[in-house]
Amino acid sequence: MIRQNQSSVVEFMLLGFSNFPELQEQLFGVFLVIYLVTLVGNAIIIVIICLEQSLHSPMYLFLQNLSVLDLSFSAAIMPQMLVVLSIKKTTITFSGCFVQMYFLIICGVTECFLLGAMAYDRFAAICHPLRYPVIMNNSVFMKLVMFSWISGVTVATVQTTWVFSFPFCGPSEINHLFCETPPVLELTCADTFLFEIYAFTGTILIIVVPFLLILLSYIRILFAILKMPLTTGRQKAFSTCASHLTSVTLFYGAGSLTYLQPKSGYSPETKKLMSLAYALLTPLLNPLIYTLQNSEMKRALMKFWRRKVDLHTF
Repeated sequence: MIRQNQSSVVEFMLLGFSNFPELQEQLFGVFLVIYLVTLVGNAIIIVIICLEQSLHSPMYLFLQNLSVLDLSFSAAIMPQMLVVLSIKKTTITFSGCFVQMYFLIICGVTECFLLGAMAYDRFAAICHPLRYPVIMNNSVFMKLVMFSWISGVTVATVQTTWVFSFPFCGPSEINHLFCETPPVLELTCADTFLFEIYAFTGTILIIVVPFLLILLSYIRILFAILKMPLTTGRQKAFSTCASHLTSVTLFYGAGSLTYLQPKSGYSPETKKLMSLAYALLTPLLNPLIYTLQNSEMKRALMKFWRRKVDLHTF
């Protein structure tokens, strides 16, 4: 037992898939590849948008923020997860667990609101193309980005501080791969009913409010597209929205399965797999979604690649 009583917490033990050692060995290699691809993919998007002047528009600057979030999210959990998978059990300090949970919540909440802001940007661009530069000017863009980040920091500060203010008792074994709120909360020996009401209500609001903004934006976008006289115009409008819609479906689908499930609805191993789907797939696939489905990103990527080849040639 790592700690003897509820007042001397120094570290937790992450169990991972310790009941399935053979599975852990196989997952280590898979997760290492996923981590490296995620880092490279998101870093490339950040660099390309920085270097390519033609991509300095709200749509791509939102995407750049999204890549920063995905990069941060992966960096917060993947190194520790790889350590857990490389050995049967591993420990994480009390402060280390606090920091990991803090950054997970920041990234998750910020991404929810950022996806809503991106939907509003697409609505303004397609439904009001002539007024778009006025509707989505630099001031509005900065306010939307700042609101998303500040919301993430605020929720993370309140929630993480509240969780770690509870006394912990019993064996400090977190039956998970990283310090996520639900498995950490299971170790407390205090009444968490009030916190659970807050967490569930907050999660619904954080998911539903941006989702409603996304839904309303795309309803208006759909009507605007149907009114377009030319097929080419419709195709172009659909293509600019396809990447964002795919990303929204992936993020909200995996997030809802992970955080809006009944408390005892699934086994611990199933919950781990759901968390992995949310934690790994979104940061991994977003760079592919936004580069493969977006012609401007593909052109910028090819231009970046040719520039790199030319530099190596000379």
